[in-house]
Amino acid sequence: MKLAILSRARQSYSTQRLRSAALQRGHEVKVLNTLRFAIDLSGPEPDLHFRGRPLSSYDAVLPRIGNSITYFGTAVVRQFEQMDVYTPNTANGIANARDKLRATQILSRHNIDMPATAFVRNRADVRPAIQQVGGAPVVIKLLEGTQGIGVILAPDVKVAEAIIETLHSTKQNVLIQRFISESRGRDIRALVVGDRVVAAMRRRAVDDEFRSNVHRGGSVEPVELSAEYQRAAVRSAQIMGLKVAGVDMLEGADGPLIMEVNSSPGLQGIETATKLDVAGAIIDYISNEVAFPDIDIRQRLAVSTGYHVAEIVVHSGADLVGKTLGESGLLERDITVLTLNRGTSVIPNPKSKQLLQAEDRLLCFGKTEEMRSLIPSHRRRAKVRKLPKAQPPE
Repeated sequence: MKLAILSRARQSYSTQRLRSAALQRGHEVKVLNTLRFAIDLSGPEPDLHFRGRPLSSYDAVLPRIGNSITYFGTAVVRQFEQMDVYTPNTANGIANARDKLRATQILSRHNIDMPATAFVRNRADVRPAIQQVGGAPVVIKLLEGTQGIGVILAPDVKVAEAIIETLHSTKQNVLIQRFISESRGRDIRALVVGDRVVAAMRRRAVDDEFRSNVHRGGSVEPVELSAEYQRAAVRSAQIMGLKVAGVDMLEGADGPLIMEVNSSPGLQGIETATKLDVAGAIIDYISNEVAFPDIDIRQRLAVSTGYHVAEIVVHSGADLVGKTLGESGLLERDITVLTLNRGTSVIPNPKSKQLLQAEDRLLCFGKTEEMRSLIPSHRRRAKVRKLPKAQPPE
């Protein structure tokens, strides 16, 4: 496999570990400065130039896009995608994860548990928003902060209002988030590769610091995650469109709460804490995907009018629960199950004798109308009717 690692920090721990892991496995690897690319849109086919010369062919690209170059970096990754070069993290996935508001909106739409969050812009809406997330203290986050920078704990409402007003005056957008007191000063980082958690660590803050980031001086220790925490981490990464991700979680009273999904997770802290070859797991995954690529859904859609790809959830109480795929009647309805997702497991091309369980998620290809009939219709939100004002007695 010929691999390109997109990184401006050639000598950083993560870049060097990924490069070494690829070389140790006999792959050809180059570290390419993301800012030295030029996107060529002049010809009939998408192309890239590097340092002023046409780019040689690559089998895969591993993006390590820094926060300061998100727009250009994702444009380069998107061009690689147009050139049919495999990438574990797509341009859309990186952009989604980089914007905290967009990421929160996407995850909340898929019923991922997170700390209560609000986003407002008008000064008059700040106090109601604080009350909406549970009241002070609250955590205030810059939308594009990283490594704990731009994350502030406001102890009371007045302080929170002052901080938000100041940040808004400098054209900064912020999130207002509930403070999870039971997890103060600690969180969990799970490193997701493909459909599994390959390593996990707990980070602890020092002294009175509530941010547990290693860059803030926090300590790390390995941790064995329960199935619930692994499932939350893998689902969050998959929903964001990332195959390699660092998922940060708080240990809430009722289970994991997703804080952030990082598309370019650092490897030093987690490899030091767990003593695991995380870089090697990433390279092995990419190599396997290049050798055995997924089916190209775009091609199937392009030649199949009236067909579609959809995810069907097997809800508890549905007729499909307890039946095998062969008994489900899906194939007779011209619906092919491409993969079955169950918790943190992914079963590609499941066989007809596979038994279906509640909460299984089926990625299907088939007749659009047939699949629509299997997806519950959205309930319309009931409108709140205003009562007529009481008339004064005559």
